Amino acid sequence: MINLVNCCSKKAEVKFIGETAPELEKLSGAVMRIFKGEYLQTAFLPEEDKMILLVGTGKPGREKIHLKELGAAAVKAFLDVKIYEFSLDISSVLEEYGITALRHITEGAVLGTYRQKQFKGAERTECQIEICGIPEKNQQEAKKIFEEALIVSRGIWFARDMVNLPGNYLRPADFAENILEFVKNTEIEAEVLDREKLKEKGFEALLGVGDSSEYPPCLTVLRYRGNPQSEKITALVGKGVTCDTGGYCLKPADSMLGIKGDMAGGAAVAGALYALAENHVKVNAVAVIPMCENRISDGSLLPGDVIGSYSGKTIEIANTDAEGRLILADAVSYAVREEKAAEVLDIATLTGAVVNMFGFTVAGVVSDSDELFRRFRQGYTCAGERYWRIPFYEEHEKMIESKIADVRNMSSGGCGTVTAGLFIREFAEKKPWIHLDIAGTAWVNEPIFAFQSAGATGAGVSSIYQFLCEK
Repeated sequence: MINLVNCCSKKAEVKFIGETAPELEKLSGAVMRIFKGEYLQTAFLPEEDKMILLVGTGKPGREKIHLKELGAAAVKAFLDVKIYEFSLDISSVLEEYGITALRHITEGAVLGTYRQKQFKGAERTECQIEICGIPEKNQQEAKKIFEEALIVSRGIWFARDMVNLPGNYLRPADFAENILEFVKNTEIEAEVLDREKLKEKGFEALLGVGDSSEYPPCLTVLRYRGNPQSEKITALVGKGVTCDTGGYCLKPADSMLGIKGDMAGGAAVAGALYALAENHVKVNAVAVIPMCENRISDGSLLPGDVIGSYSGKTIEIANTDAEGRLILADAVSYAVREEKAAEVLDIATLTGAVVNMFGFTVAGVVSDSDELFRRFRQGYTCAGERYWRIPFYEEHEKMIESKIADVRNMSSGGCGTVTAGLFIREFAEKKPWIHLDIAGTAWVNEPIFAFQSAGATGAGVSSIYQFLCEK
């Protein structure tokens, strides 16, 4: 539990101090020799009736992602010594960065407490955290920022939980059920299309992948109408492959432990829509999440097959491990045709190529709309996440042309991240479109930033939320 309070009352407290702070000179000689206020440096300073933790903020001018790290680093330092009740005095941070820094400190503090669900009897430890140091003049604004940040953090927490679950605990139907339970007390209207409905409506690409498994595919649709005065609807389409072996184009053995997390895009849009609804953002959005497994069986797709799709276009299967774009194709078409979306954002752990380009801290973006990307850039900048737009040209579009079908699911000449995105664009019905490839940022084996933990990161939730808050 985390609360915003006027005065810190816990017997353990965090104080943030920068490299140029005058408070450094007031420290005792021994502490002064050790603690220099360097970024994320920590030092415990016992006092008569309180344990003080000093956390360095470094030099002025830190990015928002660094503010999140400060909140998380403070929390983790106390948790490492099994102190579960403490206060964060953020007065010095607010003095330097303004009241909006509260959003990032709060999100970092919440995510700093995150621990994966255990299957060996250990329970997550409940923390009691206070945030104080808010100037009196900012109290009302601070309360609003704090409550908003808590809700967004819950969306990120949910996304991490889903991606971290073992595959045998998260079949497609389980994923749908978990999402429905998560949003049930919100203003979100939820619907799940089962296999029979998918067949009836012609979701041939989703069924083509999902029928490889004894656990049937489904499509989860979440509708939030936060602005009844507007007819504009934004579609959020997230990949929901809960197990991806690669099919007959089998993944290498050393990649197999990661196949359970190929539904991070679906988890992200569910978390973002939850935050929009709980914060009563005046926007209309629909999340469409195609869910399935990609396995090897008698009914699995084979390289060289030609299948249909919800849109009516035919698809040549060049690689069965390029399954995410197939199910997203059907979901994007459905979002535009049935949900009447005016614009489309899709998000997926889609290509290894994006990891080769950007590593594990930057996600790739492909878009055919400068205005849509402008809004998304404002969103991810506010959220403190990192993305980079990748250009495309006519020659890239030609790389997914097929000699025997309308489109090919794999490029004939490289450029894997761009062409994977352009494949999905083929099904967006010429609506403004933006594609996020989070294959590198959705999961970390070892934390890169202090607010991460080993495993799922919850990538995309905060940026998508802020994108839809932008006017």
